[in-house]
Amino acid sequence: MKPASLLQLITASVLSIGGLVLLFCGVYIAPQGEIHESLLVAFGEAATFAGALFGIDYTYKFRSLTNGKTNRQSGDNSQTQVGTRAENDE
Repeated sequence: MKPASLLQLITASVLSIGGLVLLFCGVYIAPQGEIHESLLVAFGEAATFAGALFGIDYTYKFRSLTNGKTNRQSGDNSQTQVGTRAENDE
């Protein structure tokens, strides 16, 4: 695994978990200081969304690298075409 991919995976995990913690704090814990609960919820939603996007990007990069390795190992250099079910049945 490349260091950039590992960093992206760690960032996605931290953002998602941190966002969920802030969402929980904003909803279930009464505000005791200067930070308003709506600010915690808004930042928690943004962090969770950013973490999800990082995670989705990481997943597709990992799958494309994995598919490329299996195609090279089997000697198949052709591109896979995706069509509808009716097109594939013909």
